[in-house]
Amino acid sequence: MPVVVVDVVLKPEISDPQGQAVLGALGRLGHSGVRSVRQGKHFVLEVDGTPDAAELREIAETLLANPVIEDVELHLPTD
Repeated sequence: MPVVVVDVVLKPEISDPQGQAVLGALGRLGHSGVRSVRQGKHFVLEVDGTPDAAELREIAETLLANPVIEDVELHLPTD
């Protein structure tokens, strides 16, 4: 059964308070080499048959993400 991964993150111009909180905590824990953190959502979809990229993009952009403030990245199987 093919697996499709959808990653959703806030657009770069949108403030990410959760990412900033993680970045601050990393600094307090002594991990000073991390320059930036962006949090997001990670979805794993098992699909029947050959994945339809257009249909999956529509699902991602209408249900899994808010396209006004979030970017979507589809990871389709490569076999």
